[in-house]
Amino acid sequence: MPTFDRALLAAYLRPEWRRAVLLALLLLSAIALQLANPQIVKAFIDHAQSGAPLSLLLTIAAGFLAVAVLTQVASVVETFVAEDLGWRTTNALRADLTRRALELEGAFHAEHGVGELMERIDGDVTAVADFFSSFVVQILGSGILLAGMLVLLYLADWRVGAVLTAFSLLGLLFVTRGGGFVAVKARASRQAAAELTGYLEERLAGLPDLKANGADEYTLYRLDQRLAARFRTAWAAARAGSLFNGGVGAIFAVAMGAALALSAVLHESGLVTLGTVYVVFRYTGMLQQPIEALSIQMNVMQQATGATVRIRELLETKSEVVGGAGAILPDGGLTVKVENVSFAYASAPVLDNVSFHLDAGHVLGLLGRTGSGKTTIARLLFRLQDPTAGVIRVGGVDIRDLRLEQLRSRVGFVTQDVHLFHGTIRENISLFDGNVPASRVHEAFEHLGLQDWLAGLPQGLETRLGPGGRGLSAGEAQLLGLARVFLKDPGLVVLDEASSRLDPVTLLLVERGISRLLENRTGVIIAHRLETVERADRILILEDGRVAEMGDRESLVRDAKSKYSILLRTGLGEALA
Repeated sequence: MPTFDRALLAAYLRPEWRRAVLLALLLLSAIALQLANPQIVKAFIDHAQSGAPLSLLLTIAAGFLAVAVLTQVASVVETFVAEDLGWRTTNALRADLTRRALELEGAFHAEHGVGELMERIDGDVTAVADFFSSFVVQILGSGILLAGMLVLLYLADWRVGAVLTAFSLLGLLFVTRGGGFVAVKARASRQAAAELTGYLEERLAGLPDLKANGADEYTLYRLDQRLAARFRTAWAAARAGSLFNGGVGAIFAVAMGAALALSAVLHESGLVTLGTVYVVFRYTGMLQQPIEALSIQMNVMQQATGATVRIRELLETKSEVVGGAGAILPDGGLTVKVENVSFAYASAPVLDNVSFHLDAGHVLGLLGRTGSGKTTIARLLFRLQDPTAGVIRVGGVDIRDLRLEQLRSRVGFVTQDVHLFHGTIRENISLFDGNVPASRVHEAFEHLGLQDWLAGLPQGLETRLGPGGRGLSAGEAQLLGLARVFLKDPGLVVLDEASSRLDPVTLLLVERGISRLLENRTGVIIAHRLETVERADRILILEDGRVAEMGDRESLVRDAKSKYSILLRTGLGEALA
């Protein structure tokens, strides 16, 4: 059975050790004040019963009020420090998990959906948040508070101390041994919640397809099943928790009765004062507090164990794509040389011994039917994945010898579906890099010939996209994708073109933008239209992951023996896609 990852807790608490120490001091101060308050009341009762002067009683009362106020202040400050510590450590963990997810290659993301990663990065971290804020301190504090009360009860009368020690041990035994079934129910409830979250995320992302294909009723049916499972597991967890808390309450109700009965007998015999009876009553009522706190922390630890296992798995997942030592790329357009490259997803081959060469400043049109390996070549050039065999050289350098950030700063990639974020046009172009001036973004639009389109937007670069803002068509998103790549000033541009879906006006803007983007740069274009093929200097046709034909566009068009020449001549190149 997995155990809680204490090393993970220590690793993220260590940088915040000052706050953790402050939290411990505040907790110890609060414990001391809690223990002192009943003693002050005891002194007041005993002095009042013995006829002490009013001035002394008022002094004791003032001390009681001061301690009560200090207890509340310590509690408020302790809560603030604990929350601050918890958010700092868990946010650091979320950042590390997100960074690791960004580092991992496409094969990992193909196996792990967005909903699953969201649950790991946020849901699992939230499940262990208490450990990063106050787990150790609460465990230590509850133990000290329990020990302090029992010592003071022994000092009041050893017989009372012995009776309540026995009940405390019984309570501890119950909460440590009897709470396992609560943790089991709670874990089942959490798993059902995670499945519901993942289902909703996936279905909402695919909402247009669901509605277009009439899958509303089936979606609701499957949602109803998950909601029912969530209800059943949550209800079972709540029932188990109620039974458990009822058991703890029953033990201490009996303890309270026994302590009061014994105190009454001792007081009647003249062995303890009335103030001591109050202390026994007060501390007996307080005994349940640290034991329940220990129980809660132990149950939370059991619930969080699975979360820490999943967190550790993601943190320790190693990317198969690792940056090199940092070779130097030449300025300007970059040559591309693919040498005997093969690639497979698991055991399914995608590319088989593909080789081609592209001179700097030239454009390669990449054609092939769906599934022939076109997009895979684009992803390999960008090192989103590595080939299973062969070598890819860019600018004469094996791309495995380049740092990843160095390669990706010199290779631009415009996908078929450009993803836009909730923010302004400028933020989407610069990808929220505040160091990129507005003049540089304007320059990108002007060079691509898109300044008139930009001027037609309500607030220009500050036009907000997404919820509450403006929506863009697929073609307009392509325009932003081109500007985003131009801003990088890459030496190699990879375009997974989607211009076949565009209206004529937007298509004209996109085609003009592509032409200007490719000026003095090397280009690899996954072609879907004849216009794109005409732009290419060379054409590579893939079939079943192999190079079917490659050559200059003019020679392939003229070659009567070419299997694809008639398609190229008649403008049906998009039939290959």
